[in-house]
Amino acid sequence: MILTSLSKEQPSLFSSLRVWLLGIGLFSGVINVLGLTGSFFMLQVYDRVLTSHSVPTLIGLSILAAALYVFQGSLDLLRSRLLVRIGSYIDDLLAGRIYAAVLQLPLRTTVSGDGLQPLRDLDNLRSFLAGQGPVAAFDLPWVPIYLIFVFTLHFWLGCTAVAGALVLVVLTAATEVLSRQASMKATEAAMRSNAMSLAGFRNAEVLRAMGFAERHTERWLAVNRRYRSAQQQVGDVSGGMSTVSKTFRAMLQSALLALGAWLTIKGDVSAGAIVAGSIVSARALAPIEIAIANWRFFLTARESSRRLSMLMEALPVKAAPLQLPPPRHELVIDGVFAGPPGSSGFTVHNVSLKLVAGQGLGLVGPSGSGKSTFVRTVVGAWPLLRGSIRIDGATLDQWDSGQLGRHIGYLPQEIEFFEGTIAENIARLDHGADVSADVITAAKAANVHDMVLHLPDGYDTIIGRNGSALSAGQRQRLALARALYGDPFLIVLDEPSSNLDAEGEAALSRAIDGVRRRGGIVIVVAHRPSTITSVNLLAVIGNGTLQAFGPKQDVLQKLIKQSAAPRDVTAVAALNASGQI
Repeated sequence: MILTSLSKEQPSLFSSLRVWLLGIGLFSGVINVLGLTGSFFMLQVYDRVLTSHSVPTLIGLSILAAALYVFQGSLDLLRSRLLVRIGSYIDDLLAGRIYAAVLQLPLRTTVSGDGLQPLRDLDNLRSFLAGQGPVAAFDLPWVPIYLIFVFTLHFWLGCTAVAGALVLVVLTAATEVLSRQASMKATEAAMRSNAMSLAGFRNAEVLRAMGFAERHTERWLAVNRRYRSAQQQVGDVSGGMSTVSKTFRAMLQSALLALGAWLTIKGDVSAGAIVAGSIVSARALAPIEIAIANWRFFLTARESSRRLSMLMEALPVKAAPLQLPPPRHELVIDGVFAGPPGSSGFTVHNVSLKLVAGQGLGLVGPSGSGKSTFVRTVVGAWPLLRGSIRIDGATLDQWDSGQLGRHIGYLPQEIEFFEGTIAENIARLDHGADVSADVITAAKAANVHDMVLHLPDGYDTIIGRNGSALSAGQRQRLALARALYGDPFLIVLDEPSSNLDAEGEAALSRAIDGVRRRGGIVIVVAHRPSTITSVNLLAVIGNGTLQAFGPKQDVLQKLIKQSAAPRDVTAVAALNASGQI
């Protein structure tokens, strides 16, 4: 499944992978032909050496057999190493693609679990390719050849071996049927368990402070028990069938020996045929037994391949659009309808407005009115369901996301940092030639330069897990510096003063003024009066619709008049509660 998707996206790379697989198939053919060495050796020993009592013949046959065994072992080792490297090769081909899809998924749809299942699926696929499962798959086509060889020894020996092979095939099919549902349940339970583990890890402070860590642990244990139960069921089925197949194969081998002895007594076959038939039948049935033993891993790899194929089809690679010149003039939002990823309803309804270079927009309204949904859509983080958003005439999908991101600064409500230094986080993990100067420029624009210098290692201070070594206000100001890095044209700040003190709010106002003076556009979601002091336009959103938009003083006067009227205006009530009017 995953190889089919890979061949559609990267045909040239898939062609090279196909050459590797053909090479392994060729090696498998030679290995399986050499697998007849033991049978021919025993035939010659019993039918020639023992009758002729020729020691030189025995020595020559032994040397030849030893050489063939060494050659077979060398090819088998080479085949297993090639399979390991194919797993690594597929990982190299897909790792970046799959990780990019992981980053896109929460922006496109509702994600179950912790969202990292595609990465685990890729790891499952690579691990399976490095195991014994693919070896059995390459050996299975040679089973009929071995059975034909047994038939050449005697018809009834061949029939017995075929009957044994059919029984093992039935056991393999039974393993598939009995373990399929349990395997799917185990995967689902594992996703829930991982998601709950991550939630507990990230909210350890809340669990400890408010004393419900034990109750969270009980819920996790219940999910983990379901996961363990499903895994146990899969293991019981796979292990049980593997034991049955091993026992049956041992019985079958003894039955072939007994049948061969009877046929020898009758004079239908030679003594060498007894041992040769036993060896070849065991070699023929071994791939089926290995397949049964590795069936659980095969099921896991197959489900992983299916999910990865669906992911690649749902998020296809798009050709890089033509690189556009840096934006300099305007942002036009026309009839925008938007909502959370995966939602069928609209949170924002038919919003239209236009901003030009040097303007600052304050976006106000009550909680839950759609402000954050609107700004997330403007920066391209959430899907645009209807309407258009244009920067200098080009819609967002006409820009390469990496290119557009350099012209957008975004400070979300929930601030996340990445493992690394303060400088790396401000620079958005950039390593260009002018990073140092741009980092300091952004830090000074956000008025955090002096604060950073007073940290133990300055800009080289390791920020820690999600910035845990910093206060909420420091994290917010560093996030502002990251938004200002590289002097982007459009700056979107979602409640940027929620954790700031008076000094931080003053720095925020100066930063907004600086963006406007250099010809940028600023959109600020505000709940405090001080946040909108540096903007010249004001928009009011209530119930997902644009209730007012225009010069700040005009909108404020309009809202004051509306608040004096008998009707209640939601946005006015919110502004009044926050002290903005």
